[in-house]
Amino acid sequence: MPSGPRRSESGPTVDASLYLHPQTLARLTSFELRAKMIIEGLSSGLHRSPFQGYSVEFAQHRPYVPGDDLRHLDWKVYGRSDKLQLKQYQQETNLDLLVLVDSSGSMNYGSRLFAEASGSGREVSLDGRTNWTKFDHATAMAAALAYITLRQGDRVGLVVFADEVRHAIRRSGGKSAWRPIVSALATHPDQTPGSEPRPTDLRRAVDQILGGVANRCLMVIVSDLFQDVAHVREALARVRHAGHDLIVFQVLDRAELDFPFTDTAPFMGLEGEPTLRVDPRALRDGYLKALADHLAAVQRLVRGFGFDHQVVDTHDWLGPALAAFVARRNAQIKRSKYG
Repeated sequence: MPSGPRRSESGPTVDASLYLHPQTLARLTSFELRAKMIIEGLSSGLHRSPFQGYSVEFAQHRPYVPGDDLRHLDWKVYGRSDKLQLKQYQQETNLDLLVLVDSSGSMNYGSRLFAEASGSGREVSLDGRTNWTKFDHATAMAAALAYITLRQGDRVGLVVFADEVRHAIRRSGGKSAWRPIVSALATHPDQTPGSEPRPTDLRRAVDQILGGVANRCLMVIVSDLFQDVAHVREALARVRHAGHDLIVFQVLDRAELDFPFTDTAPFMGLEGEPTLRVDPRALRDGYLKALADHLAAVQRLVRGFGFDHQVVDTHDWLGPALAAFVARRNAQIKRSKYG
């Protein structure tokens, strides 16, 4: 993905990557403004390549779903059968996207202050938080992935989960699909002050999701995956058994990756664990080893099922992760068409 500056018609140089950087997105307290910034960043930074070369080769029909683009309705089929059917083309057959966003208690952690983005004093989110959290980063990624998918003319759905499915938006390829997705990502109650922290149960959430998915699709999980690896294995096995493809973006805060803490302080559990006062210097080596072991185990597990895995640092801009996603989709299109 190009991330360098581009020159607009009016003359000034614009660095497209800035639109997708947490420092820029964190400055915008309205999620709607963040979504618009994501759109601008993708339109500037992705350029033409991910959105060109659509196949027009007819593949099959599928039932109409409210919100689908009416331009693809097959009126001849409707005249014969009185049923609304959409034409699917070769590119579309394997590109239904379902994004799963983790909203568990641990996703509410973030070490980057909103105020760092502007340098102009204290800034907070609409719900009063002062930090850019893993959930903020996950929702920004989900909004961006949804936008890419809809821009390509494909269908996208959203699931927000913790210990179970908390909110779901059915898959749609219509222009109207963007608004409910952004609204769901902006207002989910699990991330508001005073809400009861919920643990992660990917296995249960996947079971609930698969019960409502009839056709094969590409799933994207955006989560810190702070859960027993055995439970993650069971969830991925269910996805593989159902014949779906999967990409896992494991979202971690930089402080979780580096553990820079030096002062003795109370460490709070985010999913119901007790608060403990500890000396982080005494724990650092053991913590970093345990984290490295967990990340390696998750990566081996995901790739062992034939899926893709990528660790995402919440302090980095979204460009590299999105570029990997687009490359994966383009490769899948090529395999589907010629393989």
